[in-house]
Amino acid sequence: MAESILQKNWPWALAAIIVLIWFGSRFIGFEEPVDSLPPGTVADVEALATRDDLNVLFVLVDTLRSDRLGAYGYERDTSPGFDSLAEGGIRFGRHLAQSSWTKCSMASLWTGLYPSRAGVTRLDHGLPDEAVMPAEIFQDAGFRTVGIWRNGWVSPTFGFAQGFDVYDRPVAAPVPPGVRRANPTVRFGGSDFDAVASAGEFMMAAGDERWFAYLHLMDVHEYTYSRETALFGSSHSDIYDNSIRYVNDAYSVLRQALIASNNLDRTIVVIASDHGEAFRERGIEGHARKVYRETTETPFIIGLPFELETDVVIASRTYNVDVWPTILDLLGLPEMPETDGVSRRKEILAALDGRPTPDPVDDALGFAHLDQSWGNASMPSLPTVSVIDEPYRYVISHEPDQLIREELFDSRADPAELDDVSDREPEVAARLRRRAEDYLASEPVWEEGVPSLELDELELNHLRALGYALP
Repeated sequence: MAESILQKNWPWALAAIIVLIWFGSRFIGFEEPVDSLPPGTVADVEALATRDDLNVLFVLVDTLRSDRLGAYGYERDTSPGFDSLAEGGIRFGRHLAQSSWTKCSMASLWTGLYPSRAGVTRLDHGLPDEAVMPAEIFQDAGFRTVGIWRNGWVSPTFGFAQGFDVYDRPVAAPVPPGVRRANPTVRFGGSDFDAVASAGEFMMAAGDERWFAYLHLMDVHEYTYSRETALFGSSHSDIYDNSIRYVNDAYSVLRQALIASNNLDRTIVVIASDHGEAFRERGIEGHARKVYRETTETPFIIGLPFELETDVVIASRTYNVDVWPTILDLLGLPEMPETDGVSRRKEILAALDGRPTPDPVDDALGFAHLDQSWGNASMPSLPTVSVIDEPYRYVISHEPDQLIREELFDSRADPAELDDVSDREPEVAARLRRRAEDYLASEPVWEEGVPSLELDELELNHLRALGYALP
């Protein structure tokens, strides 16, 4: 009986252990923990740049569509933890990831460069040492930096460890019998609770030092859920929703770790994703195949070290390349040296003041990009690109046999973007085709180019274990 209770409630048992660790730590100088956030105003947001006590917790939920979260209007209760964070924080309502494949998308997010300029678009590509990563900026500013990742596409092999004092995969603990994975290709053990436990240990060890922590969570990608989160049915799409609820349980334990380590009211929490997931909206399942709406519309939520009186929603179109320019600007830290993204701080302050959104930045088009032959070095490049110029999404795909397919969608009349209007709006399609061609003609910014890596069989097997078909 006792064993079954522990198996059922193990996430909360982990949270209890974290709290007990805190109580034991009180005798070595920890303060009384804060378990709720104070109220905050626009002046408090402006003052973030002058504070010297703030941490940043970046939670990347792999394969998370924004339209499956309550904060983004979903009718199912998949995401109470993320929704609560958005309620007193800042939500970006129309946010675009820069690819539907993790490595390409994360290289773009971390550098603030669109994929053609970041250059990481193929299996053997990695980020060069000359790339200045946000973790390096935090490190130079005196933050302790830690990266805890569960996806091999962001391993140190590909250059993603730059700037981190510690950058590692968490030790995989056995999962209880009630936890299931509906992705039959996944062969890794453990769960996101392993990453959360590692993060909790780091927070306790950091004490009063400032820190930047990156958690790359994978249970949505792996369709992991438990008996308790099997709330929405048994179809592929239902199980995806169940897994989002499961990851919300992990986030709840992470929040308990913030409380236990006395960091809740001095930590900015950022929720984002690398890409979404397709459920046959146009005959395609999964991701890393195309760059339509279902695989590129992702959440971006900022939780503040205080709670705003009303929800703040940024209605203008934003992009993953904007994430780090915005966070660094809010904190008053140095800018990244060269980005395609821009800080959205002005729009945040305008929304808090009830003022009109500032004029969009010049040339405010957005791009999502995937090389459809990314996993096969023997194939020529077959790029597909989305160009976002609200309310339009133009998609051009270079297919085998030198075929080129183009589509145009108008989200005003067709929110799901399933009706191709390129024949009805040829001038718009032609204008955005030119922009796509200009984008594809751009080159990586690195003086030495993009490193071409030789992956050994062990590394390839780790990536195959994520469910990808690789040579």
